[in-house]
Amino acid sequence: MELEQIRQITVIGLGRMGHGIAQSFATAGFPVRAFDASADARESARRRIRDNVNEFVANGLVNSKDVEPILSRITVHKSEADAAQGADFVVEAIAEKRKVKQDFFARIENSVSDTTIIASNSSTFTISESGVHMRCPQRAIVTHWFNPPHIVPTVEIVPGSETTDQITETTIALHRKLGKQAVRVNAEIPGFLVNRVQMAMIREVWDLYERGVASREDIDAAIQGSLGFRLAVSGPLAVCDFGGIDIWSTVYKRLAPDLRHDSLIPVSIQKLVDEGCLGPRCGRGIHEYDPATIEEVSSRRDTAMLKLAKLVGEEQSP
Repeated sequence: MELEQIRQITVIGLGRMGHGIAQSFATAGFPVRAFDASADARESARRRIRDNVNEFVANGLVNSKDVEPILSRITVHKSEADAAQGADFVVEAIAEKRKVKQDFFARIENSVSDTTIIASNSSTFTISESGVHMRCPQRAIVTHWFNPPHIVPTVEIVPGSETTDQITETTIALHRKLGKQAVRVNAEIPGFLVNRVQMAMIREVWDLYERGVASREDIDAAIQGSLGFRLAVSGPLAVCDFGGIDIWSTVYKRLAPDLRHDSLIPVSIQKLVDEGCLGPRCGRGIHEYDPATIEEVSSRRDTAMLKLAKLVGEEQSP
């Protein structure tokens, strides 16, 4: 399958990630057929996508006259098989459960042609795991988007041991056509690239929080105003170069032995999980939230990300 042959996109799963993925393809001009097993997700998908697109308009990233054409390219279907009809590229954004994904990849092949590329938005499972029961595993691949997917630029492209080079290159080209920073990950390892780095940081952040080294507010402010600020315009390896590899090596030798390095969940974090305090939708996670203002808080976050995306995009333009 060549890039020029991809005309019809199918997105299975319209939850937190799927509706933003569908929006991204539609914004780039692709017709999208979509499905979710949840009737509520199907019924609310267009409203959620419209709200997202309107935020793009408000931030000068989409012209207001393009809103309706974008929405018109997305059709939500009542069955998975209907949504997959005529698909050249299918991406799933379903539950992050191994068996659910394995069942999907074994099943979806019956609804598409043998040339259709089938992708997984998994953040954990490799395509060799998810596609273990596939008839044609050579056309399967991971495309790992980041939340919110319609805003965050990077998409990790992770081929499996049987994925062909042509499928990989076509998938990379497709996502670059969307305006995404499609990054090829050469090794099939759990968590791929970004999540491994992210979890290494979160392990240390959780440890600092557990030990009371700083308040939850100050931890967030410190990282956001230093690492977050710097990494928005320069990758971590480039940061090392500009800081001096010799200096970084000295700091590494001094701090590495003292960093958290076990695999245990801190007691305070496990307590939150056990109590069902899982984040904004529950009213409490590490921070506390007012359920009545969650949509407003999320909108402010997305608006800030859109402004950053616009600024970074302008800086990277030739």
